Amino acid sequence: MPGDPIITVENLSKRYLLGHQALADTLRDRLGHGARRALGFLRLGKRHEKPKIEEFWALSDVSFEVPRGRVMGVVGRNGAGKSTLLKILSRITEPTTGRVRMRGRVASLLEVGTGFHPELTGRENVFLNGAILGMSRSEIFRKFDEIVAFSEIEKFLDTPVKHYSSGMYVRLAFAIAAHLEPEILIVDEVLAVGDAQFQKKCLAKVSEVTRDDGRTVLFVSHNSAALQSICDTGLWLSQGKVAGEGPINECLAAYLRTGSNQVVFSAPSEEKPHITSISVDSRSLAEGRVQVAVGFKSPFPLSPPIVGVLISSKFGQPISGSNGRMAGDRWKPGPVRAGVITAHLDHVPLHSDTYLISVYLGDSIMDYDQRLEAVEFNFVSPRFYPQMPPLHVIGPSDFEWQWSLKED
Repeated sequence: MPGDPIITVENLSKRYLLGHQALADTLRDRLGHGARRALGFLRLGKRHEKPKIEEFWALSDVSFEVPRGRVMGVVGRNGAGKSTLLKILSRITEPTTGRVRMRGRVASLLEVGTGFHPELTGRENVFLNGAILGMSRSEIFRKFDEIVAFSEIEKFLDTPVKHYSSGMYVRLAFAIAAHLEPEILIVDEVLAVGDAQFQKKCLAKVSEVTRDDGRTVLFVSHNSAALQSICDTGLWLSQGKVAGEGPINECLAAYLRTGSNQVVFSAPSEEKPHITSISVDSRSLAEGRVQVAVGFKSPFPLSPPIVGVLISSKFGQPISGSNGRMAGDRWKPGPVRAGVITAHLDHVPLHSDTYLISVYLGDSIMDYDQRLEAVEFNFVSPRFYPQMPPLHVIGPSDFEWQWSLKED
């Protein structure tokens, strides 16, 4: 029945032992552990300290349900437990405690090339993956032409996949998983490997299979615009626990407001002007604005103090910036030794995503201090993007900056 839970997760926890090889989840882990033990016996006459055992709970008491035909976006910082959760749901690893109920066939896209045999051709891997998913040979034949057309690798179909690029791997793997009709499709950040046009094509396919075929999708991504465009609900993980769950826009907004928005610096030298703090106002971010406050001190009066702020993508790509010099005649603070300068960006054409702030301090003569990519902030765009938009580099003239100054 539509709406019934197709995925039920109850009190799920996963423990790893750091610095200890006794527990191995996969055959590769077990083989590696056996090889290390064998090598240890060969080191005659040497005593080795037993490594200290430290418990790490990648997941702790996680519970949620996903109704049939829904797309749930899973968000969280690196190390929050997202990949561990998907590996358990994909039956790649076992939970330490708790229970998972999956009512249907599952197809997973967790890592590039997962489930492919490198010596087999693309054609042969289509049939291999189909068999792994429980499809009959006739079902695979029926979908074969659609898979090949979607993947756009016709010329390399009879080439061993060990010669494929990562992008070709993703194209074929997604085409197989989406077209062989699993009831549950699990997609990790793997789609980020493909080009922008193929990502758009994949997102459209996910929307199609959920809308027309009633399939269920778990989608992990750091791209907020992509999550907003295809997901109904969201699950926010933080330090292995469920920090929030609900409609995707509400879940994203709560998650993106939790960035490390303030940094305080010690003085590198009291002999020159220096930046003392940088903070991004969380309330302004919730309203779709960006407000950056920069504290500074100087052993001599700055006339006038000049602060520059640069916004970059999470990958370090410069997007926009400005400084007091660009304010022209509006920038007329008196000589000061210390204070806080605040930059207001009221109309911010940024996508929902994570960004980095770099700050520079100087005066009309020279620059004295800089803090590169010092503060991370998460931005939720007030505009809903129906499709994942490209990231444009925005020039300083696109923003109107307002500056204020106060003495400490």
